[in-house]
Amino acid sequence: MISIDTAIQLLKNSVKPLLLKTTKTIEKAGGYFLYEDLYSPINMPPFRQSAMDGYALCLHDDLTYNLIDEVKAGDAHQPILKKGEAVRIFTGAAVPNTADAVMMQEKVKVVDNKIVIEHRINKEHNIRPLGEQVKTGDLALKKGTKLTPAAIGYLSSLGIKNVSVFKKPSIAIIATGNELIEAVQDLPFGKIYESNSKMLLAALYSLKFYDVNIHKVADDYEKTVTKLNTVINDHDLVLITGGISVGDYDFVGKALKKLQVKEIFYKVNQKPGKPLFFGKKEDTSIFALPGNPAAALTCFYVYVFIALQNMMNRDAAELPRIKAKSISDFNKKGDRPQFLKAVYNDGKVEILEGQSSAMQHTFAVSNALVFASEEVTKINMNDTVETILLPV
Repeated sequence: MISIDTAIQLLKNSVKPLLLKTTKTIEKAGGYFLYEDLYSPINMPPFRQSAMDGYALCLHDDLTYNLIDEVKAGDAHQPILKKGEAVRIFTGAAVPNTADAVMMQEKVKVVDNKIVIEHRINKEHNIRPLGEQVKTGDLALKKGTKLTPAAIGYLSSLGIKNVSVFKKPSIAIIATGNELIEAVQDLPFGKIYESNSKMLLAALYSLKFYDVNIHKVADDYEKTVTKLNTVINDHDLVLITGGISVGDYDFVGKALKKLQVKEIFYKVNQKPGKPLFFGKKEDTSIFALPGNPAAALTCFYVYVFIALQNMMNRDAAELPRIKAKSISDFNKKGDRPQFLKAVYNDGKVEILEGQSSAMQHTFAVSNALVFASEEVTKINMNDTVETILLPV
């Protein structure tokens, strides 16, 4: 059994970036990272653009101007202004080339076909210049930039329809257990509704990993070997829930050994999630997570999250850890380090009741994990504790 720190370091050393390219439409590229530098095909803005509703002026020495026309956003025509002339203009509209500045409408008085401005203004005032954001051929976004909603909007404004991005891993989730059934059935005695695969799928989706396939396998050695062999060959990452302990009907460990999966580590000195397995077969990373739901999800956030970030070549591979003040007491049972389900808010954290690895209801309202090292025997109210912030 190894320490948490050793397990994390082995994991980081073992999982390498995929560094594969794929092409996505701009609508489906959110959450991906650019595979290469991206250059702007146009100027943005593509014309001198009014920054507000007002009046475009061809400046002269007086404060009174003749109003000759109007330019709305989207209009293509360009009125020709002489000195002392103005056109009504709206935010985002193309400023005529013969206009020197735009005066906001709040500082203009309209009298018949004339306007009177409150004060003199400088040239180019309230005009967004051609290519102010980016010019044709300039670097728009660097390789490795995460395509956030703002980045998607920016690239869309440049007319970019498709982008080359780093491929995300293909992922398989395998739920094991004869006791598991789908919720579409009535619940017979001795059975439970399968939830781990849906829980892990939701966790992956929340992190914007969508190439996920779910599989089920009964507690049968040959079926387990066959299923694992197929998914390991077809995916970059395999998450198995249950069947990794040493019971008479736990066949995952035996099947992984049969398939010559290289064991990187098995069993970590922690609670929950002690019977955690991580291994590799060629370029595929394999996690065998505990069957208890809270233990499986804890291991996902502490370990699988790191693997996913490494595959995407991200530097900040772990979830953020901060110091927070406990607003509850907790007596730790046993001497193993523990990850405790908790609720964090504004510098304070509450350790919740119901810390059993089988209990999902506590995790359902948690947004953090409090880490209690093996030296800690009790957490008192107002103690400062290490807190892992979970994705929301």
